[in-house]
Amino acid sequence: MAFEFATASRIVFGPGKLSEAAPAAARMGHRALVVTGASRERAARLVAALEAATVVCVPFSSAGEPTVEAIRAGAEFARDERCDVVVAMGGGSAIDAGKALAAMLTNPGEPLDYLEVIGGGQPLQHASVPFIAIPTTAGTGSEVTRNAVLGSPGHRAKASLRSAGMLPRLAIVDPELARGLPRAATASTGLDALTQLIEPYVSARANAMTDLFCAEGMRRAAEALPRVWQDGSDAAARSEMSWAALLGGLALANAGLGAVHGIAAPVGGMFPAPHGAVCAAVLPHAMEINLQALREREPQSPALRRYEEAARILTGRPHATAEDGARWVAQLCRRLQVPPLGAYGVGEGDIAEIAGSAARASSMRANPIELTAEEVREVIRRAAQ
Repeated sequence: MAFEFATASRIVFGPGKLSEAAPAAARMGHRALVVTGASRERAARLVAALEAATVVCVPFSSAGEPTVEAIRAGAEFARDERCDVVVAMGGGSAIDAGKALAAMLTNPGEPLDYLEVIGGGQPLQHASVPFIAIPTTAGTGSEVTRNAVLGSPGHRAKASLRSAGMLPRLAIVDPELARGLPRAATASTGLDALTQLIEPYVSARANAMTDLFCAEGMRRAAEALPRVWQDGSDAAARSEMSWAALLGGLALANAGLGAVHGIAAPVGGMFPAPHGAVCAAVLPHAMEINLQALREREPQSPALRRYEEAARILTGRPHATAEDGARWVAQLCRRLQVPPLGAYGVGEGDIAEIAGSAARASSMRANPIELTAEEVREVIRRAAQ
């Protein structure tokens, strides 16, 4: 057994733990770039606490998923404001924006110099300024990952800044912050979390430690996600989903992902589709095609056993087959009213371009089997319908 594991320097989990953000930020710096989503109102309590702790707050809104240009401009703004700590509060997009800004504050050049796939791919030379991540959804697990996904409209693609030096100094996961999340967002973020537990579990880079996180997270999410979708005020289910999302972030950062995220990256770059919703639409079909490919070409692959174990965890049935797991996920997506990719404009004419871009995505390298171009196209075709 040999593996490496890295995560945020400190993780604080539990209801009411937002209160720990301001004292921690005050120990890290004096001028905080406070990154939020389009609305700053949800961060009002955080800002008041930071100011009470004598931390100067410099607001920065990231409306939607962050782009290369937004991070370029934001980094210049933060340098001019002499920010020495970054605090991001919001969904995965706000946290990715904060993570990217924290990295660009200490590294020369612009984001494209360092972006994978569409950029220069240079390694970041310096660790980020101190960064605190505070998620308000239970989905991406970005609070404990070492990358930030940025969109580039000019390339019609998304790609990652990635470095161990980008790991947050502190991740605060307070399940109370997800209270009031709309039903559709609960579904898409929750299914993103589930995807990020299934994909690392069957990944070619899975290890003994991430297996523990994935198994625990799948068990929690399978029970809690339908509950919290049905009743958004269910505090216990919200807490379970926050825990599952955190476990997914820990797993994906150390074991990688797979075809779902490989496909989601170009779809999100080409169409106005939220990341979590794309993952939800693709997940059951990627599972089906992966299983078909494994049984045809690698029937002795340990990934088949892992898919069976995942199915037994998800369904609660001790004799469930791998295909039962894929069917369970498909049924859950229907129950949670997940729209197909076609709802965002993906049509037959787009499939070849999406598949070509997906083949170059870093997530594809951890898929349990190398899919053929036609198999990737078939996943997209089914997800679009």
